[in-house]
Amino acid sequence: MTQHTPPAPRICPACDGFASAAVTLGARDSLGRLRTITVHCPACLGTGTVSTRRVREGARA
Repeated sequence: MTQHTPPAPRICPACDGFASAAVTLGARDSLGRLRTITVHCPACLGTGTVSTRRVREGARA
C-alpha cells in the first residue's frame, strides 16, 4: 500500500519564507554591541508559511 505524503507548506509570497529579520538601530549599547530589533513579516506573522486561502487572496489583489 502506498503512503500518502503531506502537501508541502505554502511559502509566504511576501517574505519568501524568511519570516524574521534582525535590523540594527545604528547605535551601540554601553558594552559596544550593536542594538538590534527583530521584525516579523506582517503577511504570515513570522511563520514563513500561509494557508492556501491566503495565497489565493494575495494572487487576486
